[in-house]
Amino acid sequence: MDRTHPRDPRSFEDLVAEGAAVPTEGWDFSWFEGRASEERPSWGYARSAADRLARATAALDIQTGGGEVLDFALATAAPARPVLVAATEGWPPNVAQATALLHPRGAVVVSAAEDAPLPFADGAFDLVLSRHPVRPHWEEIARVLRPGGTYFAQHVGPASVFELVEFFLGPQPERSRHARHPDRERADAERAGLQVVDLRAERLRMEFHDIAAVVHFLRKVVWMVPGFTVEAYEPRLRALHERIEAEGPFVAHSTRHLFDVRGPDR
Repeated sequence: MDRTHPRDPRSFEDLVAEGAAVPTEGWDFSWFEGRASEERPSWGYARSAADRLARATAALDIQTGGGEVLDFALATAAPARPVLVAATEGWPPNVAQATALLHPRGAVVVSAAEDAPLPFADGAFDLVLSRHPVRPHWEEIARVLRPGGTYFAQHVGPASVFELVEFFLGPQPERSRHARHPDRERADAERAGLQVVDLRAERLRMEFHDIAAVVHFLRKVVWMVPGFTVEAYEPRLRALHERIEAEGPFVAHSTRHLFDVRGPDR
């Protein structure tokens, strides 16, 4: 990963205004190019998902966001792709964006809240995908999988980007550091009757090169600093801007884990 980055000469106010103005719909992170960087997991989720799609007959992508990852996977898998492809999403702006992106691929997008039961019949899919679900609903995943079907997903791990979270919120309770732990999720999956075939975890370096990138990131990934606004956190934003100016990029670490799960044999 490139560690060099020219310093942006614009003022704190100008950078914050830019970060606050960028649209946050979808999961396209291309705006961050040159402003922030993140190492990618070694397993290459999107391409691996495309390989799975090429062998599936009916596939579901849970919490698809703006549909960007599924769109890439379908394009990579074509022409060998499932006969049926569906996706769920709960945030209305993302539903609209995913619909526009995925309908030309022949995929149907269903509006469904993150914590609601999946609106599909038992055993409807032989492949269920998800990239960064808010939380996996293992019982529902087990229900909609065909016997021997596969859940293949990349999850956010414990204490992800906590260096940035704690800069704004202060030290977090120990229970927050262990939320989303892969061992706990494995146990929950097995309780739902699923078999974990493979589980991998990695900790990945992130760099924020200017305060505009921080502002946009916290507006886009809203659970990092709940209730974040520029006005409410202006003193901490200014302090972080001055730190980046003096010391260089702010370094944090994301955590990711990959689940390869086999559905229950009914």
